[in-house]
Amino acid sequence: MDLGRIATRRPETTADAAREAAVLVPVVERADGPALLFTKRADHLGEHPGQMSFPGGGREPSDADATATALREADEEIGLRPEEARVVGRLDDIETVTDYAITPVVARVPDREYDPDRREVAEIAVLPLAGLLEPTNHELERRDHPEYGELDVHFFRVGGYTVWGATGRILAQFLELACGWERPTTPDRVVDPDAEP
Repeated sequence: MDLGRIATRRPETTADAAREAAVLVPVVERADGPALLFTKRADHLGEHPGQMSFPGGGREPSDADATATALREADEEIGLRPEEARVVGRLDDIETVTDYAITPVVARVPDREYDPDRREVAEIAVLPLAGLLEPTNHELERRDHPEYGELDVHFFRVGGYTVWGATGRILAQFLELACGWERPTTPDRVVDPDAEP
């Protein structure tokens, strides 16, 4: 893993989405190799219940910038103190079908126990990069969205968890930049726009 390409690049930004949000992409260094920290969203949440995500949320007026949003949300959701995170850089903003522009902020974080806010986070999962990079753990689904056209949906299945959706898109770019991962161009399946994931 080399985070230098993330640290030195100028990310693409989105300015026309109705709502702004930011997530922290937490990189954990472990003896057996680097890993990424994810949260599993609580089942009772209105948006994306039970899905894997990075810590994050909507920008507040008091947030100075996207990095401040990501760090504040990580503190609220998992108890990561802002001073513990060593920010590396940002990935490209992504737009979601719910009209959010999400800014992913990459940071190195300590390998320690975190304290999830059970109102939002059902579980914290630290998944090894080696597993996320394993070709047999990845599937590419192509669907034709009525508003956005042809969409590629990445599914990363590691340790009983499935990372997909907006988080899968963020993860795909992280793996490309930090690990030289090459995203497949041929989908494993093509589905109807309203198919269940």
